[in-house]
Parts: sequence; structure tokens; C-alpha cells
Amino acid sequence: MSHTAHIRSHRKPRRSSSKLALRAGVAGGVLSTLAVAGSAGPANAEPVTETIEMPALTFDSPELAGAVALSAEATQQAALDLDLQTQENAAAAKAAKAAKKAKAEAERKAEAERKAEEAARAAVEERSSRSSERTTLSSASQSVSNASGSAGTVVAFLKAQLGDAYVMGATGPNSWDCSSLVQAAFRQVGIDLPRVSQDQSLAGTQVSLDNLQVGDILYWGGAGSAYHTGVYIGDGKYLDAANPSKGVVIQELSGYPASGAVRVL
Repeated sequence: MSHTAHIRSHRKPRRSSSKLALRAGVAGGVLSTLAVAGSAGPANAEPVTETIEMPALTFDSPELAGAVALSAEATQQAALDLDLQTQENAAAAKAAKAAKKAKAEAERKAEAERKAEEAARAAVEERSSRSSERTTLSSASQSVSNASGSAGTVVAFLKAQLGDAYVMGATGPNSWDCSSLVQAAFRQVGIDLPRVSQDQSLAGTQVSLDNLQVGDILYWGGAGSAYHTGVYIGDGKYLDAANPSKGVVIQELSGYPASGAVRVL
């Protein structure tokens, strides 16, 4: 054993650097306050000779413990407030997203309903149009079937010549020009028409193109100077010996409107 081991050390225990710093700060603050108070006092004031020793503050002192507790509580409250704000923001964003989705869904449903209504309306209009067309066709067919025996005979003869050739000046039986075909058709019912289209356009009674009947004679050009004739067969159509390229055919009156018409039946 060392010969100095029995000698007690006269050194004081070291104070922690944190305790020393804390005491130094407090002492310095107090001294500064006293110095200011002394300089602000009256000129003849007696100098302060008494020294006040401030209590030492340590980390285990009640004052510091209270301050730390308050600081911790404030920090915890701030964290709670931040968490609450975050939750509120998230809830608001979720609600806005849900509202946007609901609005889009409502608009989609409204658009679908609008399209369905338009489709239904179009279907009704189409059915109405088809019904009207059927009525018109039925009326036209009825007018043909109910035409006088003479008109039916004329139309039957004309249809029997479909496909025959057109030859200028020909009078049948397998080739015709426009006026010879018309003349031959009406001869079937005992009506003797002039041979040429100019004279045929003056035969019988002039009728309006808006009031045509099956068996009316159509002409193109002026009455008395017509250059072509044919026979109305109903449903907006007429039959004629058209030209060398077509021969005897059925055509739409709307595609080649006539100038006038005469009725001989």
C-alpha cells in the first residue's frame, strides 16, 4: 500500500459544469440588477456593502422541475393541436373528394338520362315516320287496286312492256318510243290517242301535278309542244319509254318532274 493512502484529501468535490454555469448565470443577473439600481440612486446614497447570496438552482430543484414540466406540457399541447389540425385537414380533403365524386356521378346519371330521353324520342319519331310511310304506301297501293278497270288495264299493259327497247318511231310490240307506248296502252281500253307527244299533251283534261291519279298522262315541255310523255302509275312513280340507254322503265317522278298532266280516263 502507498504510504500516502491514509492521508485524507483536502480537495473539495467538483461541482458539475451545468450546476456551475447555472449559478454563474443567476449570480451575474443579480449583480447586474444591483449595479443598475445603484447607479440610478441618489448621488449621496451610501454604498451598498451587504452581499446577498442567491439560492443555487440545480436540475433537481423544484423551480427548475416546474419549468421543465410546464415546457413539456406546452410541447405536448402543441403536438396535440398539430395532430388535431392534421386530422381536420384530412377530413376536409376527404369530404371535398367525396363531394366531387358525388357531383361527377350525378352529372353522369343526368347525362345518361338525357341520352335515354333523346333515344326514346327518336324511337317514337322513327315509329311515327314508319307508320306514316306505311300509311302512304297502303294508300297508294289501295289507289292502284281501287283504280277503275280502265286504269288498271292501262297500267298492266305498260308493266308488261318493261325492259323493251326504246327506238325512235317504233310502235311495238318489242320496241317503242315514248308516245307510241302511251298510245298502245290506252288503246287497250278503247281510247284512241294522238300518235305524237305534242298532241297527247292536249288530250283530255289538264290536271295539277299535286292531284295526280293512276292512269294520268304526264308530259314534259309545254302543253301542245311537249317533247316526252309517260303514264303515272301511283306512289310517285311513272312508266315510260325513256331513251335508247334505258328502254321501258319505271322512274321516280321526283327525279325528273313533269311539266304537266292530262286525264283521259
